This record gives sequence, C-alpha cells and structure tokens, in this order.
Amino acid sequence: MSLRRLYHQHSTTVLFTLLAAFWGTSFVAIEVGLHYVPPLYFAGARYAVAGAVVFVYAVATSDRWLPSGRDEWLVVSIAGLFLIGAYHGLLYLGELWVSGPVAAVVISLTPILTAAFASALLPSKGLGLGEIIGLAFGLVGVVVLVAPDPTTLELGSVLGVALVFLSAVSFALGSVLTRPLESDLSLISMEAWAMLLGAGSLFVVGALRGESLAAVHVTPVAVASFLYLTFVSGVVGFLLYFELLDRTGPTEINLVGYAEPVVATLVSAAFVGHVVEANALVGFVAIFVGFGVLKRDALREFVVGDAPVATDAYPDAD
Repeated sequence: MSLRRLYHQHSTTVLFTLLAAFWGTSFVAIEVGLHYVPPLYFAGARYAVAGAVVFVYAVATSDRWLPSGRDEWLVVSIAGLFLIGAYHGLLYLGELWVSGPVAAVVISLTPILTAAFASALLPSKGLGLGEIIGLAFGLVGVVVLVAPDPTTLELGSVLGVALVFLSAVSFALGSVLTRPLESDLSLISMEAWAMLLGAGSLFVVGALRGESLAAVHVTPVAVASFLYLTFVSGVVGFLLYFELLDRTGPTEINLVGYAEPVVATLVSAAFVGHVVEANALVGFVAIFVGFGVLKRDALREFVVGDAPVATDAYPDAD
C-alpha cells in the first residue's frame, strides 16, 4: 500500500469520526438548548445563520449560485421544506419529550425509510423482499424503543418518539422526491438555499404555534448550544459531509447515522446524566440489522473495494 493511499484512508477515518462526533453531539445540544429557546424558533434561527454563512461561501466559490428553471427551484424548495424545515421542526418538538440519545436512535431509521420510499416511488425501484424485511426490522426497533413495558408507558415519550419518527419520514421522503429532478446547481448552493427556505418555514410555523421571542432566555448555556449547533454541527458538519460523500460514496456515509447514537449516549451520560436503557440498545440493533438487509449488495461492493460513486445530495444530518 502506498503512503499516499494510507494517508488518504487515515484522513478519511479522522473526518468520519469528526462528523459522527459533531452530529452525534448535536442531539444533546438540542436537548440542552430547548430549556431556553422555543423549539421552532431555535431551529429556525440556527439555520438562518448557518444558511447565511453557507450562502456567502457558495457565492464566493461557485460559478453559479442562483437556481434557474423549474427543476432547480423545485429541488431547493423540497429540500428546504422537507429536509430542513419539517425534519428539524419535528425533531426539535420531539426532543421536548425524549432525550437526545433516544432521538438519535430513532433518526438512525432514516436510511431504511429512504430505501422504502425509493422502492415505492421511483420507477426504477421495486419494493422487494429485502426492502420489506429491512423496513420490518426498523419498525420493530422503533416499537421496542417506545414500549418496553406497557405498565410504565408514558404518553409524553410516545408522542416524542412519534414526532422524531415523523422527522425521519420527512427527511427520507424529501430525499427521494429530489432524486428524479435534474440540476446542475452546486451542492453547496443548493444547501444554502435549502437552509434559508427551511429557516423561513420554521419561523412561520413557530409564529402560528404561538412561539415568542419573549420566551427566549439568553444564558451562557443557551448561547453555547446555539453557536455549537449553528457553526460546528451545521456549517462545519456539512462541509465534512460533502468531502466524505465525494471520497466514499453514499453507502459508507450512511453509516455515520449509526455512530451518532453512540456519541449522543456517551455525551449525554457525561454532561446531562441520561443513561440509555437496554430497550433503546435493542431497538438500535434492530434498526441497524434492517439497514444491513436493505443495503446488503452495496455494503458487499464497498467491502471488496468497488463502492458506487456518490449521487445523493443531502445527508441525514442534524
């Protein structure tokens, strides 16, 4: 093995680890920040600032940053409403009732849901036995996570998991709906527009929900949570994602979703005091098995060194 290839592999591992750390800790940072800021305004402000930063970067580095034509505007609209707005709005609302690590476990279902929607909605796909088995494992994982013991079942935790599950559904559906659309707009430019449109939708729904800036409590912890989510998990995290997507392709980058719950659990135990129960671990294993069944061919190709080239534009990000 050449030194250049060895360096490339090690640097990829480092970037992957950093991305898992940044996105895994974001679930805990959201949980902490929700004590001080209304959920939809919190998410909206985060992506308004992050979108502005990414937009400036896109203008400075891209040959073309303004969408043109029906397909490109449809892509950024779907991405903004589904991948940023609905996904993060439902996630933040869900974390009012469930911990960050539990939310991370539920969100790890997203690749399974994406494959299921692709099989059902895209002409070139079909809902085969593997997709059905994989989806079944994923749903079993969520059921185990929600209801380990009917005698101790709490409505709040069920509602929280349901909201986070719907956020995963939103992201998966949005990812599939953008695939048939043709666009030559750079990924950075699309991400910037999606963030800004998504932030706008979050502010509108937040206002309709009755959220108010008067409910914001500006404390050092709240500011630290916001800055971390905006610049580390948001701006830096997306840049790392795009670099890894180019290096490894969609199969390996999807695996970051299975490192996030581990990071979220460790950070939450250290700083918040949460301990994930055994049912959450069982649910996570079931979801991971479902992903393995769905992606068995792609994983086999990756292991033998013939992974497909990346085509997906958007991550399972927080």
